[in-house]
Amino acid sequence: MTKRVHYHLFETAAGFAAIGWNDKGISSVRLPAASAHEAERSLVRRFSMALPTEPPPAVRSVVDAVVRYFAGERVDFAAVPVDMGEQSLFFEQVYAFVRNLGWGEATTYGAVAKALGAGPEFARDVGQAMANNPVPLIVPCHRVTGAGGKIGGFSAPGGSTSKAHMLALEGVSIEAGPTPRKAAPGKTDTQAGFDF
Repeated sequence: MTKRVHYHLFETAAGFAAIGWNDKGISSVRLPAASAHEAERSLVRRFSMALPTEPPPAVRSVVDAVVRYFAGERVDFAAVPVDMGEQSLFFEQVYAFVRNLGWGEATTYGAVAKALGAGPEFARDVGQAMANNPVPLIVPCHRVTGAGGKIGGFSAPGGSTSKAHMLALEGVSIEAGPTPRKAAPGKTDTQAGFDF
């Protein structure tokens, strides 16, 4: 049985964002895009039957926290209930580990793999988990970077430039490289567009 997903669009200092939720928790966050239409389209691509709804108080508090985050306020999303959907065991472990990264705390794909008892060859798998993270910011995938001071990829709108801006909001300085290429044809869960 599929859980009913509701969503809400809202504006932040970085652009228009979208949040989706069900009875288990937040199931989708679409980071700021240039327009409300882009944010909505990105969320509805993942949840085609989602219903636009005014958020209940618990979701409204998450929306307010996201707005405060993009205004530069230190915000902690650790207690927000989430529904990550069906994930592989390794992805679940990656998300649980990354969720514990605090404000301004950055690590690398390889360091996450090592912390989970996996070899360096699993760094790419960590990167795949980050690219498919359904609730960015709540599971702070922007805090996971490439080795050697490289920003790494970011599938949210604006790519690595947006990731660098989010890290800068938290006092972490990493230079953004080129924005990664668009998703492969048929890949529908990649976020696209976001200007600061």
